[in-house]
Amino acid sequence: REQDPPVRTDVAHRSTITIRRFLDSFQIMGEGRGVVTDADGTVRSTLRSAGLRVTAPRRAVLVWLERHPHSTADVIASGVRAAYGAVSTQAVYDVLAACTAAGLLRRIEPAGHPARYERRVGDNHHHLVCRNCGRTEDIDCVIGARPCLEVADDRGFTVDEAELTFWGWCPDCTTTERTEHVTTQEEMRQ
Repeated sequence: REQDPPVRTDVAHRSTITIRRFLDSFQIMGEGRGVVTDADGTVRSTLRSAGLRVTAPRRAVLVWLERHPHSTADVIASGVRAAYGAVSTQAVYDVLAACTAAGLLRRIEPAGHPARYERRVGDNHHHLVCRNCGRTEDIDCVIGARPCLEVADDRGFTVDEAELTFWGWCPDCTTTERTEHVTTQEEMRQ
């Protein structure tokens, strides 16, 4: 007959139990502030189908990004903390890296702007980026076949994605720029 393992009562064991309880309470939050609301369970099933563990930080980032596409890592971290409670910036970066590698997120890097993340993956859409504020909007590719993936000479590459970025000024910055331009001209006349 096997003997039961000895019961540990040392400080290290008690600390380990305390840490596990804290982590469990973080992952199994009830309803209200600090809760990742994934009412229909799609985020859970998405994580599981990608072979990733379902954790509160992963759920929080994916749920938050669904409502705030094209966000930077810092904006995501601040938004997740404000909506769901304590989560470290490093945890957010880890979630972004894991979910991007698993194909659940797309990382876009407009020149001169920080990397942005979005949940819209699996299609060949493009982006409009404001030169001033960095606002980024999705633009659908040509309907039907994905012609932008067919290059005249692929030089031996296997093309699986095409990025096309349209640059300009968003409506808010265009209005602000016009106002500032008019104000500057009036100041110069005086």
